[in-house]
Amino acid sequence: MDKLYTVQQKRKQQTNSYEQINFVELMKKYMSKEKSGQNSLEGIYSVSSVISKKSKGLLSSGENEKEVDRKENYAQVAIIRDNTRNSREYIEVPIDKNYLPSYSIRGELTTMSEGNVLVLKHFESKGKVLMYSFAYDKEKQILEGIRTETNGGITYTYKLTFVKLYPKAVSALK
Repeated sequence: MDKLYTVQQKRKQQTNSYEQINFVELMKKYMSKEKSGQNSLEGIYSVSSVISKKSKGLLSSGENEKEVDRKENYAQVAIIRDNTRNSREYIEVPIDKNYLPSYSIRGELTTMSEGNVLVLKHFESKGKVLMYSFAYDKEKQILEGIRTETNGGITYTYKLTFVKLYPKAVSALK
């Protein structure tokens, strides 16, 4: 499908005199504007995750904690300010797929206090909604989130880390 789409796009470009732009390039142009991007939450992020499980030992009184899964830089998302709906301030859009006709909103972010604590409402398939609590480090431009689930005496902890790729912060020393 990607190959077919690429061939179709090349054919369109040959017959179309207009310059073309993809979604990621459009996001970079949008975020490089003065009011957006450099020193705000908006940006393009790389996402990593760690899942760990904690349970009581069978014959011991201590708890066992074990890392179940780790994925480094497994996705890229754009976080964009959204003033069109009252219940959210930002939206999360995955951008790691090329040549899509539209992009799904996979999350809604709302700030809680002074802009560095956020709640992410993450949408999964089949209508499942997961809630994460995030902290935003403005200096390092990193969002770190956590969610816990308990199932039959076992506690699962899901940690997400969003590292800002674009645009980078502008230092005040210039």
